[in-house]
Amino acid sequence: MEARPAVDDAALGREAQAVLDANWTGAGTVPAPGLYPHQWSLDSAFVAIGLARANPARARAELRNLFAGQWRTGMVPHIVFHSATGGYFPGPGVWRSQECGDAPRALPTSGLTQPPLHALAVRWLWRHARDAGEAEEFVRWIYPRLVAQHRYLETARDLGGEGLAAIVHPWESGMDDSPSWDAPLEALPAVRYAYHREELPDRHPDNHHDRYVWLALRYRDSGYDPAYLKRDHPFAVEDPLFNGIWVASCEALAELAAVVGEDPRPQRELADRIRRALAARLWDGLFHARDLRANRLIPVATVGSFGPLLDPGLPGDLVTALVATLESARFMAATGYPVPSCEIRAPQFDRSRYWRGPSWVNTNWLIRHAALVHGLDELAHTLQAGTLRLVRQGGFRECFDPFDGSGRGCRDFSWSAALTLDLLAEAARSADSV
Repeated sequence: MEARPAVDDAALGREAQAVLDANWTGAGTVPAPGLYPHQWSLDSAFVAIGLARANPARARAELRNLFAGQWRTGMVPHIVFHSATGGYFPGPGVWRSQECGDAPRALPTSGLTQPPLHALAVRWLWRHARDAGEAEEFVRWIYPRLVAQHRYLETARDLGGEGLAAIVHPWESGMDDSPSWDAPLEALPAVRYAYHREELPDRHPDNHHDRYVWLALRYRDSGYDPAYLKRDHPFAVEDPLFNGIWVASCEALAELAAVVGEDPRPQRELADRIRRALAARLWDGLFHARDLRANRLIPVATVGSFGPLLDPGLPGDLVTALVATLESARFMAATGYPVPSCEIRAPQFDRSRYWRGPSWVNTNWLIRHAALVHGLDELAHTLQAGTLRLVRQGGFRECFDPFDGSGRGCRDFSWSAALTLDLLAEAARSADSV
């Protein structure tokens, strides 16, 4: 089913819940019917956030099902395959996770990870819990798993040695086709796998997606060896969005430590280290990704540049500079809807290509959350209202044209529906407080 735009908030909320119900498999929420038939890590974190008030039991089940795929290293895989088939490439037969001793035996997964939003999602569930006992039981169950996830990033992914986690594949970023990855990808050998999926739009005009598969196969063939990543893997990028989410989740995990009687200091110390490294390594008037193999910043500005705003400890002068850029004609001031995924004056900007221009509900939600963290209520309201306008007009699409608001990509997209529920709850709360 495809949700139709709704006139009022109650109807919009019902349609959002209907999308999530249709996309629930009993073992997790698929991002969209047909095209994405398994459970994605980042998507599930957003689904849990969206269901925190509407259906907390299912939000907890969402994360339990995802963390059933966690590796013994602490790595949370970016895809958990709840069936061995399903028409998705690359599927379990490509990743071969069960040949790796650290992967779960009973549940095939990918060998990559995604931004560690999960501690923030769990804190969201805790803060909005209706049943304190059930919420505390869940926090006690997941807390050591979250600690292991963060330890994995700290020990296996600090490829630059300065405190930031590196992504080793564009799929790990959550912004798969962002122009931030163009230069690192173009430094790789040209490969031709004749990889093409009819149902996908033409996301990039050259063979970047063949290189995506090549990178995944190289990592798989290393046995998913962390030493290989540091020594030989040709793609390694310190991404501001990934690390901005990580530092925010460290702060969330420190808060959750009090719930389970653990010491919050290790998480706060890790947050401090990430915070310092972000400023030292990725800031040059704006946050940019760093290509570790070329040892240089990648100059294109994207929505990921605002990821460090999620850090409650970000210095005030950096907050001011980031918000000025966000509200300028480089981003929000030149479009009808928030927030274009690439700076509109950049040569790579394309309003119709995934992560090269369109607006996304999830990044709008993240920046809105960041605005509230820093007391920027007017900006938060603008982002909330603009995002709700998008889904009212175009339905729960994967992404949207930032100029006219028309929907792009998949229909009935789960994180768009889930985060709409959260934004509607916030709108109702604000109205009640007036």
